[in-house]
Amino acid sequence: MQRRRIQAQSRRSERGTALAELAIGALVFFIAVFGILELGRLLWTHNALTDAARRGARYASMNSQNTTKVKNLVVYGNANGGTQPVVYNLTTNNVSVTYSGFGVKQGTVTVQITGYQFVLNVPLIGATITLPAYKTTLMGESAGYVPATI
Repeated sequence: MQRRRIQAQSRRSERGTALAELAIGALVFFIAVFGILELGRLLWTHNALTDAARRGARYASMNSQNTTKVKNLVVYGNANGGTQPVVYNLTTNNVSVTYSGFGVKQGTVTVQITGYQFVLNVPLIGATITLPAYKTTLMGESAGYVPATI
């Protein structure tokens, strides 16, 4: 009889422990899931910024020296501009275009994306990371040169 009383008292003293364990385990699990999702989003953003700088340099090397169109192409994916940037929070202020000795098949053009702020959306953390500069340099190709028709 006494053994049953001890077992009953021990079960009562353990009430709620499963709920506490679930709360701790769920917190760790969801932070890990959000961290993995944010890492994937960070890698996607890194790849998109690298590609945007490359596309901008390619456009600039084949067209005349119009930095506004190059910046629009980098930010919006369209040389004429747009409303939605290819990467959230990217502006034309983050893009710099530098021509050096540029002409028909000579000189270089450099497109650089600097100061981009990546915002983490992980609950309880909410930090901002400044990504490194994305820089692409290409040689001048046609430089907007259109040969006369024969």
